[in-house]
Order: sequence, then structure tokens, then C-alpha cells
Amino acid sequence: MSLLRFPDPYDFELSTGRFRAFGTDLSNRLVDGTLYRAVGDRQVRIVARPGGVDVEPLDDETRPVVARLLGRPFELAPFYAWAARDEKLAPVVERLRGFRPPLQPDPFEALITSITAQQVSLFAAVAIRNRLVERFGIRVGEAWAFPTRERIAAAREDELFAVGFTRRKAEYAIALARSDLDLHGLASLDDDEVRGRITALRGLGPWTAEWFLARHLARPRAWPAGDLALRKAAESLYGVEVTELGALLDPFQNLSAHYLLVGWLTKP
Repeated sequence: MSLLRFPDPYDFELSTGRFRAFGTDLSNRLVDGTLYRAVGDRQVRIVARPGGVDVEPLDDETRPVVARLLGRPFELAPFYAWAARDEKLAPVVERLRGFRPPLQPDPFEALITSITAQQVSLFAAVAIRNRLVERFGIRVGEAWAFPTRERIAAAREDELFAVGFTRRKAEYAIALARSDLDLHGLASLDDDEVRGRITALRGLGPWTAEWFLARHLARPRAWPAGDLALRKAAESLYGVEVTELGALLDPFQNLSAHYLLVGWLTKP
């Protein structure tokens, strides 16, 4: 295995907690401390090591996927220096030091994941997504490759309904897959343009667009104010409405949102 280095601090267990918190994630599968992910038609094994993670295989195809998956694009040092001046956020950040929010490497996967999570618990969303992956994806070793856009475009709404999608969500997912939206091209647009392109599609609203900015593009000012859990975390820690809090956390809304959510869900 080859070492992929991460800037200090880095806590692998904290950073991969999302992949086990709501049930097994078949596309990002943790087994006895090893994270498995399919990249192309290959299984990638990821294990924590001092200074980063050991990755097998590590090459030009797998390196950017693993780095993104494990949140390497986030710059924690300036965020930590800024958060240290916030008496509410500072203790949360200190307790979660080394946490890098995981990112979804593929834009289609990111949007379908958001569709499955609309108006249901995250436990239910993971279960539905796993059934989708088993039905339309391909098993690659210990993990499953997420279904391709082409595979979902060729599916029938009844097939998605059979794995747990509502009729409307099945319609949204297939319409997304069949749309002419250049998902990879969204990375070249500014935040408002991304929001506009995504929300122009039926069934994809501001909540979905904001999480796409946050969890796929890693945009610093992404602020999913419509998220119920984030709303509860904001009110619990700051005693203010989540929409008001966003401006107070500028320019680190994205990292703040992740730390607030994890901090609230894992509070002592």
C-alpha cells in the first residue's frame, strides 16, 4: 500500500464516522477499520496510518477520488484559527479536532444521495440507497460501485419504487439522469449559478443544491439552512435561527455546518 499524506491534524475515525453512523454504506464500506471504495472497476482499500492513509492501489485514477472522499480539499488551519475566537464554536471544534468532512467524489452520486434523503431519516435514506446500489450498481470486492447515470437513465420508475423510492423521488432521479445538465461542468460555476442549474430541475430544491455545494464541491460558504438537524444544532448552541447564523459564520459556513452537525449528534 502507498501513503497518501494529509495535513495535520487528521483523525481518520472521526472523518469516516458518517460511513457507519446511519448503517453500512455499501459504496463507502468500513470493515474492521478498513474503508473500501470502488473506483472504476477496481476495489480501493484505505487504512489509517500516521501522516495520512495507506491506499491500495494508489495511482492517478484513485488518488483524487480518495483525497476528495476523505475531505482533503478542506483547509482546516485557517478555520481553526477563526473558530478559536467564537466562544460557542471553539469547544466543538476542539473536541472534533482533525475531523475532515467526507466529500462525495461524483456529482451524480451526490445528487441521487440527496434525493434519497429528502424528508426521511438518514437511517432510512442509507437503507434505500443501499438497495438502489445493490439493484443497479456493480459489486467490486468489498464495496459496490454506485449506479452510473446511464444505468439510472435506462431504469423504469417502478424499478426505483421497488427499492424504496417514492413515486415522486423515482421520477426526480430518472429525470435527473436523463437531463442534459452537465454535472461535472457545475464545478466551473460560481455558487449562485450552481444553485440555479440544480433547482431548475424538478424535485431538486435549495436544500439539495446547498448540500451539493457543501458535500461535493466543498464550497466554503455553502450553508444548508433548510436542514432540520442543522437547524436544531444552531438553535441548541447559539439560540438563534439557522438563517441568521449563516452570516455570522462567514466565510466558513460549510466547515462550521459540518462541525455543528457532528458536534450536536455526538455531544457528551
